[in-house]
Amino acid sequence: MNLWCCLWFNQKKEKEEEEEEKCNFFEPMNNDEDIFGKASDDEDASVTRNYEDFAREAFGSWPVTRRSEGESSSVNAGLVPVSGPESPVADENRDSSHKRAKFYNECNFDDIASSSKVKYSMDYEEFDVSHRPNNVACYDDFGLGCIDEYGNCVENGEANDSELEDQEVVRMDLTDDLLHMVFSFLDQTNLCRAARVCKQWRAASTHEDFWRSLNFENRDISEEQFEDMCRRYPNATALSISGPSIFSLVMKAISMLRNLEVLTLGRGQIGDAFFLALPDCSMLRKLNISDSTLGNSIQEISVVHERLCHLELTKCRVMRIQVRCPQLKTMSLKRSNMAQVVLNCPLLHELDIGSCHKLPDAAIRAAATSCPQLVSLDMRNCSCVSDETLREIAQHCPNLGFLDASYCPNISLESVRLPMLTTLRLHSCEGITSASMAAIAHSSMLEILELDNCGLLTSVSLDLPRLQNIRLVYCRKLADLNLRAISLSSIQVSNCSVLHRINITSNSLQKLALQKQDSLTTLALQCQSLQEVDLSECESLTNSVCDVFSDGGGCPMLKSLVLDNCESLTSVRFISTSLISLSLGGCRAITTLELTCPNLEKVILDGCDHLENASFCPVGLRSLNLGICPKLNTLRIEAMLMVSLELKGCGGLSEASLNCPLLTSLDASFCSQLTDDCLSATTRACPLIESLILMSCPSIGLEGLSSLHWLPNLALLDLSYTFLVNLQPVFDSCSQLKVLKLQACKYLTDSSLEPLYKGGALPALQELDLSYGTLCQKAIEELLSCCTHLTRVSLNGCVNMHDLNWGYSRGKFPELPAISVLSTASSYDNIHVSNEQPTRLLQNLNCVGCPNIRKVFIPSTANCSHLLFLNLSLSANLKEVDVACLNLCWLNLSNCSSLEVLKLDCPRLTNLFLQACNIDEEAVEAAISRCTLLETLDVRFCPKISSVSMGRLRAASSGLKRIYSSLSTSSA
Repeated sequence: MNLWCCLWFNQKKEKEEEEEEKCNFFEPMNNDEDIFGKASDDEDASVTRNYEDFAREAFGSWPVTRRSEGESSSVNAGLVPVSGPESPVADENRDSSHKRAKFYNECNFDDIASSSKVKYSMDYEEFDVSHRPNNVACYDDFGLGCIDEYGNCVENGEANDSELEDQEVVRMDLTDDLLHMVFSFLDQTNLCRAARVCKQWRAASTHEDFWRSLNFENRDISEEQFEDMCRRYPNATALSISGPSIFSLVMKAISMLRNLEVLTLGRGQIGDAFFLALPDCSMLRKLNISDSTLGNSIQEISVVHERLCHLELTKCRVMRIQVRCPQLKTMSLKRSNMAQVVLNCPLLHELDIGSCHKLPDAAIRAAATSCPQLVSLDMRNCSCVSDETLREIAQHCPNLGFLDASYCPNISLESVRLPMLTTLRLHSCEGITSASMAAIAHSSMLEILELDNCGLLTSVSLDLPRLQNIRLVYCRKLADLNLRAISLSSIQVSNCSVLHRINITSNSLQKLALQKQDSLTTLALQCQSLQEVDLSECESLTNSVCDVFSDGGGCPMLKSLVLDNCESLTSVRFISTSLISLSLGGCRAITTLELTCPNLEKVILDGCDHLENASFCPVGLRSLNLGICPKLNTLRIEAMLMVSLELKGCGGLSEASLNCPLLTSLDASFCSQLTDDCLSATTRACPLIESLILMSCPSIGLEGLSSLHWLPNLALLDLSYTFLVNLQPVFDSCSQLKVLKLQACKYLTDSSLEPLYKGGALPALQELDLSYGTLCQKAIEELLSCCTHLTRVSLNGCVNMHDLNWGYSRGKFPELPAISVLSTASSYDNIHVSNEQPTRLLQNLNCVGCPNIRKVFIPSTANCSHLLFLNLSLSANLKEVDVACLNLCWLNLSNCSSLEVLKLDCPRLTNLFLQACNIDEEAVEAAISRCTLLETLDVRFCPKISSVSMGRLRAASSGLKRIYSSLSTSSA
């Protein structure tokens, strides 16, 4: 017989008594009740819980196995029997809509009382906690018993070990010390869940170390359950109760828990009897009562206790409170509704009566002055407080260091002297004016001052040596701020719309942010440690601010300065040895910029579109972009570390002096006024330039090009869109040139490039761009024939190129370099070319938008074994393409609307683009049949290729993965 151990939950006490007659239960810790008390009668509903969630909550990492198909279980009188795979046990009356997945767990435990082993399994079904409040989860009764495969309860010792030999065994052997350590990390709710696992866990979870603090907040607990818990844990030191029944419960707690040190009560009515019995709780140190009605007749209550140290009565309703606690140190009556407070607490240090709206001025005065040791007083939102009360408090509480009188409209601090005050908060105090500063100035120990939203404050002038933090937010009439505070480390000034003058002296201030001070015109700083300043959107700041942040201006340690959108700045001049970062973004009125900042590493000039004269001498910049300053005409730069300079778009730049010995990249595109003299001076001063872009610089001539011999490392030269006729200075001076761009140089003649393919000039040249030029067909053919070292050639938009025929030339074989190894048999057997010439290195050929090209013929004998990319798109008159290239992998013929003939012998072609071509499907099928590695074919908007031919095209090339057509986005 198979024996099963089942965990179930009794919903009523009667069911527990019935089952105890049949099954073997673990005995409770105290008499016949478990640690969680009795279950309430309203917990009788059938409930469901997802078995996986429950398993994670209750059993952690126990192995979980699902039932095999055909297994079932049922609930009967609180018992959850488990049936085996062959057992037909099931509840036929159950509605199929309420079925849930089952949790099934097996493990072996060593029985303490017997050497025999019992197979335990746990099955949880139909356990829905959604119908039961969470606050009663800790008080369910439980039992752990053994049942056989037919649902009959048996003793543990009756298990037959021989029947379990073939079963998988998972042992859990945890010592009590280990369990104690693990359970120390659990809260009480999880301790309750752990107690349901087994007897050992139950015993471990009930240890009094875990129940020193009893928390019954937001829990529906009966008096019997509460009394049982108090009886089980008489040494508890902390207790929390909330709800309408707190009075009866707390009275039981006072009589049973003699070691209570912390008592928290809330949301109920607490009668006079509690306060009369409170002295009996002799160990109490802290009492918290919130949101409650105190006393029976709401007239007066007395809190009397000899050892109470902390008292909080928050949001409580009572007419009068009397407190007599000689050891009391902190007391809070925040937001309580009372009219009178009488204190007899000689050691009280902290008093919080904030938002006690009904407390009159005289009561506040009497309460505070009766506490001579008072250090902290919070009386914000006490609108009745007057200056007279503050004067009395100052006399009777000489040690007062913290005062919060925010939202007290009647105080102006007239004749108030608080010499020991360290923190003063006066938010929204309408009576605070500039005259109040005289009283604040007498608080020489003041460290924190907050004056937010003091609407009548017009000026602040303070000399406080210990002041560290000051706030001035939404002071609408504040016009003048004068602070002398050598310890000041933080200042917040914002939304002070009329503030026009600031004078700050401090040795500790490191960061200053004064954004959006629209009226600020005068700024004086003596801040020896200041490192960061943000004056964004201070639109009225004048050029004099530059003196403040230059050497000798009072900020010797300044590293970062932000002046974004300061639109009144016109001439900016900084001389600073400490400045590292400067931002002038959006300062549109600046016309002159002079920076003498040898350590400056970053400058932002976005939006300075009226800048005309700029000087960076010296600076520590590594890169600089002045292309956003179109009106710049004079530029001086002395930067020993600069490697990149961009002047793109400085169309008015006519005078430039650059002293940047490490400069490697210079972009002067569209600098139409840049002359030969400027270029010559630059090449002499910057001999390490490797990339020089002079596109659309029409003023550059032969003299400027001749100066390129000062640049021995020049590798990239862009002379596109210039009026050059003779390139001989380039051929003579730039022996290391790798990239030459001559786009749209329409004045170059057919013989201008002869030194390239006849004289062997520029032997290191790899990339040549002749797009949109006027070279004739012959010059292009000779260039492509002789310059075999080129790897990238661009001939886009060349109107004089009529064909690209690398097989014949005027009826004769061209002198083309041959390929030494041919991988495929050529279809051009009648062509005989010398195999002694070197192979072309060309990898990328672009002939986009050549309107007159009609035929492209590149046979295998053209020796283009390195050609990888060929782009002939937008060539509207191209009719025939015949290409045989071993390594070509990318061919673009899109928008070649006249294309009729396509022959391809490209075994490694992977991408073919024929978008909007007028070619038929037979020609495409024949062309791709020899491209065995083709993966992508684009035939969108091809009028002669229909959707039904997609299958034929896919069959023509076995490796084809994607076909793009106008009817479908993609096809695999």
